[in-house]
Amino acid sequence: MSEHPDAFSRQVRVTINGREAMVSNESTVAAAILAAGECAFRQSVSGEPRGPLCGMGVCMECRVRINGAPHQKSCQILCRPNMEVITG
Repeated sequence: MSEHPDAFSRQVRVTINGREAMVSNESTVAAAILAAGECAFRQSVSGEPRGPLCGMGVCMECRVRINGAPHQKSCQILCRPNMEVITG
């Protein structure tokens, strides 16, 4: 539950693949990536585009680079101000 009734409406600025986006501070990084129009979060070892399947951190298909740290489960991390997200 939110700390404050309008907490979900608070926006934060994140960068997704070099493009700035304003998203809710209670959005997951995966939701922000999808809202930004990206659907390929990473590539399989054979080069196929991959995206989130389970949305709860089990499938590992939503892994992205966040603030320079690789293999972050984007479905499990909330957006924070000035977060830099790289897919692919």
